[in-house]
Amino acid sequence: MTVQTDAGTTPDRPPSVTDERVDQLLDRITAEENGQPAKTVTTYAPYTATPIADIPQSSTEDVTTAFSLARAAQREWAKRPVADRARVVLRFHDLLVKRQDEVMDLIQWETGKARKHAFAEVMSPMVVARHYGRRARGMLRTRRALGMFPGLTRVWALRRPKGVVGIISPWNYPFELGSADAIPALLAGNGVVSKPDTQTVLSVLWAQELMEEAGLPQRLWQIVAGDGPVIGPAVVGHANYVSFTGSTRTGRDVAQRAAANLTGVSLELGGKNPMIVLPDADLGRTVAGAIDACFASAGQLCISTERLYVHERLYDAFTERFAAAAGKMRLAATYDFTADMGSLTSKAQLEKVSEHVEDAKAKGATVIAGGSPRPDVGPYFFEPTVLANVPQHATVCTEETFGPVVAVYKYRDVNEVIERANNTPYGLNASVWTRDSRNGRRIAARLDAGTVNVNDGYAATYGSTGAPMGGMKNSGLGRRHGREGLLRFTEPQTIAVERLVIGVEPPLRRMSYDRWRRLLSRGLLILKRIGVR
Repeated sequence: MTVQTDAGTTPDRPPSVTDERVDQLLDRITAEENGQPAKTVTTYAPYTATPIADIPQSSTEDVTTAFSLARAAQREWAKRPVADRARVVLRFHDLLVKRQDEVMDLIQWETGKARKHAFAEVMSPMVVARHYGRRARGMLRTRRALGMFPGLTRVWALRRPKGVVGIISPWNYPFELGSADAIPALLAGNGVVSKPDTQTVLSVLWAQELMEEAGLPQRLWQIVAGDGPVIGPAVVGHANYVSFTGSTRTGRDVAQRAAANLTGVSLELGGKNPMIVLPDADLGRTVAGAIDACFASAGQLCISTERLYVHERLYDAFTERFAAAAGKMRLAATYDFTADMGSLTSKAQLEKVSEHVEDAKAKGATVIAGGSPRPDVGPYFFEPTVLANVPQHATVCTEETFGPVVAVYKYRDVNEVIERANNTPYGLNASVWTRDSRNGRRIAARLDAGTVNVNDGYAATYGSTGAPMGGMKNSGLGRRHGREGLLRFTEPQTIAVERLVIGVEPPLRRMSYDRWRRLLSRGLLILKRIGVR
């Protein structure tokens, strides 16, 4: 099976990105060493393996400074009305729509993904900014609640900002995950200290710069850069709340460190996401959907499909068409929209993907599409790969590959396939493909995943920002998007005002406590009968 390629000359960097522009962005990192320039780490472009930039590395002292600066700015920011904060976010939205090409260049340069997948990454913060920019005022407003004694007790429920939120984001979707969590955190009145992955720090710095251009106060959003094990604990230790996206192993460590300070966390972690193709599925639509679900961003997407279950009635026809479609995908290291799939982001990812495929082959799996690196296209390219007859003890069957590799399995019974789909420690995303959407919903409700799509791979749930998104089991805690995605960055506070002093003691000196008890109990029954909630 041959994958189409465009192995022409690739520039070392996007034409729009100059050395001066890179230096402007790097100046935004909070990093110095006793008044001297900080140590640096060189990052490399996946398309060419040539240097991108020397990234200053923040120290633990720099993290302390970043939180101190953010806290000082946050106190004034929290005093501003939500409507004022929302106007900043909506201006960010408009600027992003106009200047999206700039950040798509940076995303491609740092991650190696195809431009259409870079555009999809930029779309998400646009939608998040619009959603919360329009809805945050209602979500955060002070609400009246029913008091202990109706008519006598007045109660208000408030939402106060946590303080300064620590956001630790990964390299695979740097702009989206670096900014789309910062938006609701800032709207809720918090300051933010971000620690993006060093490989992709420029994309996050660009988001911070654009937010300040939209009117965000300087110093409110701080960015530190450095090795996770070195400065990550300091970010967690100083934060009033932590939002982490990354591996399950690191997520557990973050949760344990946060627990020591009783700091709240939200964690979006790994996945081994299943797709179930029912016997009545539209074959053409399902094949096209599977290509996107499995190979978007070269499979380096936590909600992409890695396990594909096809009913025996469709299995042969589906695998034939799916393998052919994967083989026709165009791989290219290009800054235009001609590529169907881009590169893996690093040598380490290439090695991991290669090891998973070779392990599966050695244990009896059949490669029906792809299966090999493509150094003729770029140093870290790997073909979109479809495996069949994968044994249960193969690594690719149980561990997250995080690359353009999917295993296809045959099944006979719906109950059987639901059990197989749920037989994993993960529970992030899943999809069901059928012409009967009602049946699709019934099956979706039986899957142990935080998001389940019917006749779509992942975008339908993830792009619906009014609904919560997150994982079950080892795929994480908490949710982004929806009310939960904003309110996680707040502390609820209740204020009650009594018009009369009424408590557990009788209000009249001559009334016995027993009579007072019976009077209160009778009142509770009356409230129940008249429907008071």
